[in-house]
Amino acid sequence: MAAVTAYIAWGLLPIFFRLVDHVDPVEIVTQRVLWSLLLILTLLAARKGLGPMMRVMRDRRLIVPLGASALMIGINWLTYVWAVNSGHVVATSLGYFLNPLVNVALGVLVLKERLRRGQMLAIAIAAVGVAILAASALTTLWISLTLAFSFAFYGLLRKITPVAPMTGLGVETLLLAPLAAAYLWWEMGHGGVGFGQDAPTTALLIISGAVTTVPLVLFAMAAQKLPMATLGLLQYIAPLLQFFCGVVLFGEKLNVGQMVSFGLIWVGLILFASDGIMAARRNRLTVA
Repeated sequence: MAAVTAYIAWGLLPIFFRLVDHVDPVEIVTQRVLWSLLLILTLLAARKGLGPMMRVMRDRRLIVPLGASALMIGINWLTYVWAVNSGHVVATSLGYFLNPLVNVALGVLVLKERLRRGQMLAIAIAAVGVAILAASALTTLWISLTLAFSFAFYGLLRKITPVAPMTGLGVETLLLAPLAAAYLWWEMGHGGVGFGQDAPTTALLIISGAVTTVPLVLFAMAAQKLPMATLGLLQYIAPLLQFFCGVVLFGEKLNVGQMVSFGLIWVGLILFASDGIMAARRNRLTVA
């Protein structure tokens, strides 16, 4: 239930951000950072986790990779919010459909992991889909690739950094907070701050902290309990919901090239997921 709730929340994020599309996307991200920080610090204090977080802040071997992961998640959030509020929800969904395949590619190139034949076939088919998309929707391809690669590098950095999920999220948000506060200070001097503009906008910007943090906490809970194969299959809930938000709710149009591209990428994902399930079953039988 925690995993499903997290992915549904991420899948419906375009609806939330459309409610504040009159606010500067950079301000939305800065508000997310600052209100998330307040909520995360409260949760860490309740779990007596502030001490470990401060120890991480003093450890150069941990703070450098967490600084890099904070940069990746900041780029991801900013690109996502701008794309949603600029009418490119379908492009964001494609980015998160591609993300698992980019994760595998990074695992091979950086972590020297080996691919099974089913995985290689899945990635090859998806790569053809991306090539078609590059030819048919070049103007929005950068959105999909930025989201896929920034979140993949974020996951890679978190994987190789031995820090608990909530502690790491607290450190990342704390590192982003000065930049967020500086931007808001600058924007206040230029009369463009959405916060305080009216009650609904202010409330939504405050809620953005919970919208950011709660799914991440639920995901961290689920990741500790569920097999990776199950978690990997559930993750497609989010981009699927984003896709339907873009096409059904917001009326975005798909050209022929995009439809062919999505079809190939989905075939690749089905093969990838099927291979993962079969591999997990073989592993369980071997252990038994």
